[in-house]
Amino acid sequence: MATKTIVVDDVDGYDGEDVARREFELGGSKYAIDLGDANHKVLTDLLASLAPFVERAAEVKQAGRSRRSAAEAAPRLQGYTNTDVREWAVAQGIEVSVRGKIADEVYEQFVVAHPDARPDQG
Repeated sequence: MATKTIVVDDVDGYDGEDVARREFELGGSKYAIDLGDANHKVLTDLLASLAPFVERAAEVKQAGRSRRSAAEAAPRLQGYTNTDVREWAVAQGIEVSVRGKIADEVYEQFVVAHPDARPDQG
């Protein structure tokens, strides 16, 4: 039994023989879309007209958390989570924030009390 695959233009639903997967690049990212020859020409023309603008434009990164350097990052513990450290600190009467960074001194005290939690060296 034979199987026939019909590829449909992603823009207008056209299902002619000329519809194919078309790859293109924009702003350093690659994309793929199924297009017939007519829509592929429209896309190619649009990309050509956008090229001078994209080449001169600056990439805008999405705002988010600032990245901390490796030296500022909290040490990783083997087999324990930050929740474990917070719960231990509270049980010891050590003041620790519920959210945010745990002070390096608290980590150090936790490691002294839990030698198996030595920070990874990798």
